[in-house]
Amino acid sequence: MSTDNKKTVMNRRTLLRAGAAAAFAAPIGAYSAQAFAPRAITPAIDFSEFPVCKTASDAPALTGAPRKLKLSWNAGAVCLAPLPVAIDHGFFQKQNLDVELVNYSGSTDQLLEAIATGKSDAGLGMALRWLKPLEQGFDVKIAAGTHGGCMRVLTRTNSGIGKLADLKGKIVAVGDLAGPDKNFFSIQLAKLGIDPIKDVDWRAYPGNLLNVAVEKGEVQAFLSSDPLAYLWLKDAQYKEVASNLDGEYRDKSCCIVGLRGSLVREEPQVARAITQALLDAAMFTSQNPDKAAKSFQPYAPKAANLADLEAMARYHTHHHHPTGEVLKRELKGYADDLKTVQVFKQSTDTAKFAERIYVDVFSV
Repeated sequence: MSTDNKKTVMNRRTLLRAGAAAAFAAPIGAYSAQAFAPRAITPAIDFSEFPVCKTASDAPALTGAPRKLKLSWNAGAVCLAPLPVAIDHGFFQKQNLDVELVNYSGSTDQLLEAIATGKSDAGLGMALRWLKPLEQGFDVKIAAGTHGGCMRVLTRTNSGIGKLADLKGKIVAVGDLAGPDKNFFSIQLAKLGIDPIKDVDWRAYPGNLLNVAVEKGEVQAFLSSDPLAYLWLKDAQYKEVASNLDGEYRDKSCCIVGLRGSLVREEPQVARAITQALLDAAMFTSQNPDKAAKSFQPYAPKAANLADLEAMARYHTHHHHPTGEVLKRELKGYADDLKTVQVFKQSTDTAKFAERIYVDVFSV
């Protein structure tokens, strides 16, 4: 292992020991979901390089036959590249897990209900999409953050919009009026003293046609996530105005791991094992974006080549995946932020809310 890799791993281990470690929701209502069979596992991976959370849990590896689990994800979300990485490079196998990745399409409520009722054992999604539905009391526990990045504000290069505050008085296209990107950038506008409800005209368009809206002059800017946002930015006609890696958010996760509540209570070591595998795969992605790009390529849009996928893997902060108290603080912070844009009620006790929805699987 190189000196740089040793430093990265050691820093990660130290941060986790100190408790200071610095995805898209939808489905399954119609489990017309697509299941992906594992491909051949790449040999010669030195797992000693990926001891993520090892200091937080000395639990032995699962014994017996591999534990079968279903894990829901959005196969088009490049920021979830660590999932195919975990299969290709043996991180699930290392934990004695046989994981079926299930691609989904549907609402966040349907996804959370599917996890809570056992149609799926776990899922990955975006915190700013999940938190409001989790207020309803779904039996789903958040075990970790997975990374930051992937949400952006784009506009035409000659639009005259150069910063987020310039969206005041503008028409902005979004793929979903209740989406995590709209929530996130509404929060940022509110922090700038701009009322995101009164001062910005948000309009919904199909996600793959957001750029058409701005080209036609129907809107002045639009919100998008990678890989589409990254691919549009390859066109010199577009520029990035802001992203969720700006300012304080560069050190926060945007996507999270949710586990079936009964799995956490009845099989805590299985809950720990799948979380560990996902975080190990995230660290591997951070350290090996070229290999992560190859693992994700079968799910990527045809317009994205390997160099594009590697660049996105480098851009997303896969080295940042908080657990425990750090995760709980981030969840509370997002809940506090959602109050500022009237998504959460002012009466919500965000500390109690964060305590209720998170779980520290490495403390069991």
